[in-house]
Amino acid sequence: MIIIEGGAVATVDADGTEHADGHVVIGDDGRIVAVGAGHADVLDGGERQPAESVRRVDATGCLVTPGLVNTHHHLYQWATRGLAQQEDLFGWLTALYPVWAGLDAGVVAATTSAGLGWLALSGCTTSTDHHYVHPSGGGDLMAAQVAAAGEIGLRFHPCRGSMDLGASAGGLPPDHIVEKTDAALAATAEAVERFHDPAPDAMVRVAVAPCSPFSVTSTLMSEAAALARSTGVRLHTHLAETVEEQAYCLQTHGCTPGEYAERLGWLGDDVWLAHGVHLDDATIARFAATGTAVAHCPSSNARLGTGIARVRDLLDAGVPVGLGVDGAASQETNQLGAELRQAVYAARLRGGPAALTAREALALGTMGGARCLGRAGEIGSLEVGKLADLAVWRLDGLGHAGIDDPVAALVLGPPAPVELLLVGGRPVVERGELRTADERDLVRRTRQAHRTLIRKVGP
Repeated sequence: MIIIEGGAVATVDADGTEHADGHVVIGDDGRIVAVGAGHADVLDGGERQPAESVRRVDATGCLVTPGLVNTHHHLYQWATRGLAQQEDLFGWLTALYPVWAGLDAGVVAATTSAGLGWLALSGCTTSTDHHYVHPSGGGDLMAAQVAAAGEIGLRFHPCRGSMDLGASAGGLPPDHIVEKTDAALAATAEAVERFHDPAPDAMVRVAVAPCSPFSVTSTLMSEAAALARSTGVRLHTHLAETVEEQAYCLQTHGCTPGEYAERLGWLGDDVWLAHGVHLDDATIARFAATGTAVAHCPSSNARLGTGIARVRDLLDAGVPVGLGVDGAASQETNQLGAELRQAVYAARLRGGPAALTAREALALGTMGGARCLGRAGEIGSLEVGKLADLAVWRLDGLGHAGIDDPVAALVLGPPAPVELLLVGGRPVVERGELRTADERDLVRRTRQAHRTLIRKVGP
């Protein structure tokens, strides 16, 4: 049993319950058994728990929150950061596709470990990954990812991505890095069968994730939706990220990206879509009516200059919205904790100072993400019976001194050190250090992965 007490607690439950001085108690099964104000009074079967079987965590000077949930990422890009710095999305992709053609299982394992380890250090307990580049001869990339995630210890939602629309057929990616439609569908079905775990406490769940309207055929999109629904897994793709994508869909399909998604069966409460920057009122209404969720990636959208998503409008309409760091090469910081602040800033740049509160940003990064991934009953808030995925943030240092509101300190202040990060009650980060992997080894492997890719592409 673990007892965390003495600090502030933001539960992010439906009532927004907070305790200025509270406790969270975690049972041996990795689930929360008590949350409340003051110190914990822990009994087991009517008897007080023996002291030697209890770990007490003094959270004085800290804020306890649910662990953050990352709803969109491309972990392989960790090895190609800092490139194509002034390009828009299409130019950025065109510059990097030849580099990513060199991906193999070794590179993917190294970047997955590094990216997830870094996310853990920023308060993240659950992360997706959207891997859509599968070069011929690259090895078993999904297996490499799942194994790496298991070592780091985060809950992992790998999305088996795909592209089958090469440049010669009117798509953006070069022909040599796209798959045949049938091969992509078969590989996706295999990934679901091998790795997806539907159990309530699952560490790995797989989603079906063709890449985007400009890199995937309509056939693959519609058949991928059918595959996901026949196997009971979720659907994910990029949508409405740029004005160029909007123009592409209007020219190629005679409709907006949102209309295109609906035409192909890609709206529903089993779907979450990355970005959603360029959505009109009618599409937002359809997302709300169907329960379609959006992964908001404010830093990546800023880095690539794609625009600012209508988060206030989405929330007011009832659309589930989570946060994502997006690919490491389109947003080099890749700290999910920092995205809380970025979400506030982006919303206020669009809609003024009342457009998004600090607590709404925290909800986006926790319960909003859980809703995107279909796990609102398991993670995303600190409630009895939920999985003990939580972060203890230290807020008593110089950077946060004088901010009385702990949630505002976390969201608006400088990045807060993670005192403790638990996934199912298991420590992943303690006192700001990763406990499940050697950071020096992650650095070494990432540098080697970078050299491998650059060497393959040549001068």
